[in-house]
Amino acid sequence: MTPQSTVGQRSAKNALFDGFGAVASAMASGRRVEIVALLAQGERSVESIADAIEQSVANASHHLRTLARAGLLATRRDGTRIYYRLADQRVFDLWAALRDVTARHLATMGDLADGFLGDRSEVPTISQRELRKQLDSDRMLLIDVRPLVEYDAGHIPGAIPVPPDRLDELLPKLPKDREIVAYCRGPYCVYADEAVRMLMAEGRTARRLEEGLPEWRRKGGAIASNTATS
Repeated sequence: MTPQSTVGQRSAKNALFDGFGAVASAMASGRRVEIVALLAQGERSVESIADAIEQSVANASHHLRTLARAGLLATRRDGTRIYYRLADQRVFDLWAALRDVTARHLATMGDLADGFLGDRSEVPTISQRELRKQLDSDRMLLIDVRPLVEYDAGHIPGAIPVPPDRLDELLPKLPKDREIVAYCRGPYCVYADEAVRMLMAEGRTARRLEEGLPEWRRKGGAIASNTATS
């Protein structure tokens, strides 16, 4: 191999790994990771995404374009509105892997999670496997405590929508003779914790699903939808 060909090989290798780095760079922002986690729930418009992550439409659009350029998002246009979705299931797999590696290896992750979610030691949980076994039981009631737009895009069949902005109104109306299982976006979603704490404070039996709707879908669970897209 001549020196020139060695240089050419190194250049090609650099370009290859820079390509991998481009995807990592696109995810190197907390807001962009939050967008990926949000879109794992279903398709959203730019305006809806901006509202959900509490950013201006301009800032949200910038983050969305960065993710789209890296091939992580796909789009469609409906009139003047642009809707974004994950490019495919592997983008969620990338987010799940990032989440799991961070939880395992970042020493401060436990404190960061506690700062957002609070002490979870008093919040009972149920695994996805156990939920599957009991889902059709008349002793259990499953509630989806994500925003209604996410419930409409896709939810576990049989789940009742109890949006987070209506917890105070709807939780007291749930049947009192059934255990309540609440699920939301995933293991770092606060809505299910809040619902379970509120129910337990009223003397009700309640648990939160350890994972969320995307993990249910990832493991082959059935999905119901109230919209044409999910």
